Amino acid sequence: MPDTGPATITIGGDLAVGRLGFGAMRITGPGVWGDPPDRQAALALLRRVAERGVTLIDTADSYGPGISETLIAEALHPYPAGLVIATKGGLVRPSAERWDADCRPAHLRQALEDSLRRLKLERIDLNQLHTVDPRVRLEDSVGTLVELQRQGKIRHIGVSNVTASQLAQARKLATIVSVQNRYNLEDRKSDDVVDACARGGLAFLPWYPLAAGGLVQSKRLEAIARRHGATRSQIALAWLLRRSPAMTPIPGTSSIAHFEENLAAQDIPLTDQEFAALGSA
Repeated sequence: MPDTGPATITIGGDLAVGRLGFGAMRITGPGVWGDPPDRQAALALLRRVAERGVTLIDTADSYGPGISETLIAEALHPYPAGLVIATKGGLVRPSAERWDADCRPAHLRQALEDSLRRLKLERIDLNQLHTVDPRVRLEDSVGTLVELQRQGKIRHIGVSNVTASQLAQARKLATIVSVQNRYNLEDRKSDDVVDACARGGLAFLPWYPLAAGGLVQSKRLEAIARRHGATRSQIALAWLLRRSPAMTPIPGTSSIAHFEENLAAQDIPLTDQEFAALGSA
């Protein structure tokens, strides 16, 4: 019976991580704004993530803003060997309702320094440009990350929320090792980017992999979930893992129980027929 694919993926040639990571957006307050309702519960969740052997935690300076990174360091520093903390810069939060692009070189430099301080690191293993700012040349934004990489403050560079053509452009400017775009069973606008990552040996980190729980209502998943004794969300994650060897889902949650449920998806072996049925519906 087909399995879910390789258990690990190597990012940038030297960061070996499990195929299923953890997205640390939801450990903040409602609307990804402010402190979590229960700080101790958020810290306990992060510690459980590490205890269960998850080796990739994805965050961003805009989550909170600053709260997610601060909680990660409070819960886990000094970090366990092999744990990769990936963060992002390039979006700012003037208010809870706004996510504004700011990829100016000066802002990206300051954002990185702030992330290093909050995460208590001297170097970010994977620093991702959070978006493409239409006001700033991509050459300038990516070039700033390359400059910071040369200074030893960034190990590897990734990009987020990019088209295939923007990815190709970024790869001419730097060694890009990952892409983080919105992608799930129902939203496959980034199919071409996923395939480009597979061809180029890049990791693809789908954000919104469960459509914030929206896929739980999908009738497409019901029969297959019942067959495996699984939840619909688990089947949706299992489909992502089968979709491409580049795929590294980072489902997020504020609940330990939900985290455990998501993690179990990596052990669900979809058959070729099930995978095809989900992908063609």
